[in-house]
Amino acid sequence: MTPLLKRYLETTSRRVEAVLETLLRPKAEEPAAIRRAMRYSLFAGGKRLRPSLVAAAAECCGSQASRVLKTGAALEMIHTYSLIHDDLPAMDDDDLRRGKPTNHKVFGEAVAILAGDGLLTLAFEAAAANARQCGLSGPATAELIRVIAVGAGTSGMVGGQVADLQAEKWRSRKSRGQAGRLLEYIHRHKTAALIVASLDAGVILAEGSSSRRRALRAYGEAIGLAFQIADDILDVVGDKKKLGKRGSDAKNQKLTHVSLYGLQRARTQAIALADAAHGHLRPFGPRAQMLHDLADYIVTRDR
Repeated sequence: MTPLLKRYLETTSRRVEAVLETLLRPKAEEPAAIRRAMRYSLFAGGKRLRPSLVAAAAECCGSQASRVLKTGAALEMIHTYSLIHDDLPAMDDDDLRRGKPTNHKVFGEAVAILAGDGLLTLAFEAAAANARQCGLSGPATAELIRVIAVGAGTSGMVGGQVADLQAEKWRSRKSRGQAGRLLEYIHRHKTAALIVASLDAGVILAEGSSSRRRALRAYGEAIGLAFQIADDILDVVGDKKKLGKRGSDAKNQKLTHVSLYGLQRARTQAIALADAAHGHLRPFGPRAQMLHDLADYIVTRDR
């Protein structure tokens, strides 16, 4: 990780966490247990990648990161809700997340489900409030909410998760070609869609042009796919202690780039996607340096 990227992620993380602290402040009229469960997973660590993408996209369009932090927090809440639900026994049945017991292990399955629901709905409240603070028009505010909803919903992350569940034990049911198409669908929707939505949201809040939206969406699709391929690689070669998880995709017979194409080809694909991402950033010049560094980091990270 370059010093610029490290500093940017750390600074954005601190600023977003201050916003999250305000948004997740206990309320006397609400059951205390739900806020505790929401906070437990939200403040369990992580690089706050999606808020950083919201901020960087806004800056690429001439705005300031400080204006879009609440929407960055909204994308982080959506990401966290998805992790809480992914870990449930009905889904991936994980007992560790980032080195800590998963939400349902601490609070029980029912409260974990509701904590995810709470984060998802609070996210849209925060994004709508941010649009008002930025003085967005009614149509622009509606577009912001639509973009986030599409990235998170059945045309995005949720749809990808369903396809991922259906792909279990894929070897016995799919030809290599079918498996490859399914794998790309899963990665474009389960992982890349929310990354694209984060960038798109930053452009909308900055009132950037349609050409800039297209360029940053294309960048997001490339790094989203590269991010998931890198995850697949780390599941094979990574340090489980650093990753904060147990088990493996191979043990669970998951469809991954490594299981389908092998380790070397997966690495080659990730690098090619990072190169493509760099190309999409050319119109932004020096303003996009952090995004350039991020594309490289995604394919070289160890956690």
